[in-house]
Amino acid sequence: MNDAPSSTTVIDASRAAALLEPLTELVIRAGAAILAINRTAMKVDGKLDGSPVTEADLAADRILAEGLARLVPQIAALSEERCQSAEPRGVESFFLIDPLDGTKEFVAGRNEFTVNLALVNNGEPLMGIIGAPALGIVWRGVVGRGAERLSISEPSRSQPIRTRSLPPAGEPWVVAVSRSHADSRTEAFIAARPGTIRTTLGSALKFARVAEGQADIYPRLAPTSEWDVAAGHALVTAAGGRITDTHGAPVRFGRARPDFIVPEFIAWGDPSAA
Repeated sequence: MNDAPSSTTVIDASRAAALLEPLTELVIRAGAAILAINRTAMKVDGKLDGSPVTEADLAADRILAEGLARLVPQIAALSEERCQSAEPRGVESFFLIDPLDGTKEFVAGRNEFTVNLALVNNGEPLMGIIGAPALGIVWRGVVGRGAERLSISEPSRSQPIRTRSLPPAGEPWVVAVSRSHADSRTEAFIAARPGTIRTTLGSALKFARVAEGQADIYPRLAPTSEWDVAAGHALVTAAGGRITDTHGAPVRFGRARPDFIVPEFIAWGDPSAA
């Protein structure tokens, strides 16, 4: 978290909407820093949990941290790369950052990696920005204000996006699944829906596909981290969807879970299916 954040400062939807443009610019700048790294020559280190971290992760994180400190210094910011001593408990509003989501895809030379920035209010993501620098796309949304997709080359031109209703009975669902993180519970969940069409993707692109109506559902029934989920949570919700656990309960953030873990979630394009 930032130094000495206020525990009483809250950013509401109006203020979040006003911040959307400068924060989008920040995400685009972080993505450009990632693309400037030579993947064939960069150093790749391993973190304590076994996941990789590269100089691209750190370069993007530096841009986001400095930018947030300049734009909204009164709001705490929790990043994957600076979470060791973070304490978001009791803070009403804070930013959640994954400076390079899909590091495995990035290291492997694929383009399925993103920069994720979310604003959380009272345990619920309010705003989410997901930038895919190698694809030239940004998805963003504020809950209650809608969601949109824009081109990094023409950020002033945006296209509203919305989740879609479930297919009629007898027609298959499209499910977004992880390229790098398979688990038995998620596989069983998908297998219980015969005829499901899989779309395999890396990083938060799976949330984006649900938000823009290209997929019906994205289940992840294994533990992941809050910074992997928060921006996508806000985006899908802003686009008309819903995020729950397997019992239909909401997924909360920054609320006394150890190590900032989200035990499970399902992103539903059609909230009536949850």
